[in-house]
Amino acid sequence: MQTLKNDVLTVQVAEHGAELQSIMKGATEYLWQGDPAYWGRRSPVLFPIVGSVWEKRYRVDGVEFELGQHGFARDMEFELVSETETEVRYRLVSTEETLKKYPYQFVLEIAYRLHGNSLDVIWEVTNPETDKDLHFQIGAHPAFIYPDYSKENKERGFLVFDRTEGLECIRIKEKGCVDSVTKYPLEIPADGRLPLASDTFDAIDTLMLQNGQIRKTELLRADGTPWLSLTFDAPVVGIWSPPGKVAPFICLEPWYGRCDSAGYEGEYKDKEWMNTLAPGQKFSSVYTIEIL
Repeated sequence: MQTLKNDVLTVQVAEHGAELQSIMKGATEYLWQGDPAYWGRRSPVLFPIVGSVWEKRYRVDGVEFELGQHGFARDMEFELVSETETEVRYRLVSTEETLKKYPYQFVLEIAYRLHGNSLDVIWEVTNPETDKDLHFQIGAHPAFIYPDYSKENKERGFLVFDRTEGLECIRIKEKGCVDSVTKYPLEIPADGRLPLASDTFDAIDTLMLQNGQIRKTELLRADGTPWLSLTFDAPVVGIWSPPGKVAPFICLEPWYGRCDSAGYEGEYKDKEWMNTLAPGQKFSSVYTIEIL
């Protein structure tokens, strides 16, 4: 476990999955600490897929492979590359085992950088091949504790987006895959705050916005005061809390990719929201968690 610290925040990260483990401001914990009764993880990286592939199978040049939800990086040991008081970097490189389920060479680096009351989460994916494109998806899945959680109280606070009009979302249809055709309007109240309740996700599972509709989301306490925010450039965003469990947390998830459309049986490279790197190219991205 590595610890980052400045005058405002203390952050912990594990080499297993290069997964964020804790964000503390003083004595207050902001990151969900994991409980299998609700959801056992905290902030896994999603790579080389986001969500599910149809029937857990996908095809590369006509050859079929199996891959579970969100890929394998979250369950692997990363190498610690560098560490300072305010920044840490990890690396995962393709192996013989990963090539059996994902036939691409890759180098994935994940870094965490503290500055003031903010934490940057940095992703870099490099294609080490000399003559083959690398196709991949990558996403975040951080879970944040509801600040005013009570199992007896239905209210959970509010979400505020950097856009309030013309928003639409898509929904999971079956087997973890979406109906990408049907769009559902997301109506934001006049005060700009989307209310969250204990049953908000019971019917929809995941609130999924794509096409870069929003670039920032802020979580407010039940009294309307700011709690934390996420800023990102990712084209797809998932918002989730376990349906039917009255869970104490909400996940705010920037994605470069998403699950398959239900019934998809095309090539992996042709999936919606696929990222492609030519030989030697590098993909870089960052999202920022700000504690308010």
